[in-house]
Amino acid sequence: MKRILPLLLIAFLAFLSLPLAAAPPSEEINLDIGTPPVILVKHTLAQRSSRLVYFLNPGVIGLGYDGMIKLRDGSRLNLPQLQIVGKLIDQENPDRNSLIYAIAEGHGGQQFEPAARAAQVKRWKAQFHSGWWIEDEQGNWSQKP
Repeated sequence: MKRILPLLLIAFLAFLSLPLAAAPPSEEINLDIGTPPVILVKHTLAQRSSRLVYFLNPGVIGLGYDGMIKLRDGSRLNLPQLQIVGKLIDQENPDRNSLIYAIAEGHGGQQFEPAARAAQVKRWKAQFHSGWWIEDEQGNWSQKP
């Protein structure tokens, strides 16, 4: 018994020194976390925002249910305008995903990605202006009141 007690004590102390696992993803997500990747992606998104507004105001594009920007109604656009919109969407959505991944990494790893995505989509919906189009779960579009 005298030999086992010191071994148990050493094992317990070794256990205490192990790095703790990341907190569960249900923890509150800080969307304003200031890590360099988050700051960089937010800057890139902000630089593109005025060009998106140009197409959000008339309802050409809108916010998809998944938080990504989608073409909603391109019927009033000519081919060059449609190409511009397509390029904007192709630039915007990967950056939106990068922001979500960077936020998750800033919280401890990719296990936080679902919580970070849900929180960021909620923020994007709240930031959308009245009259802009938002897609629901069934794929139907409606204007934000």
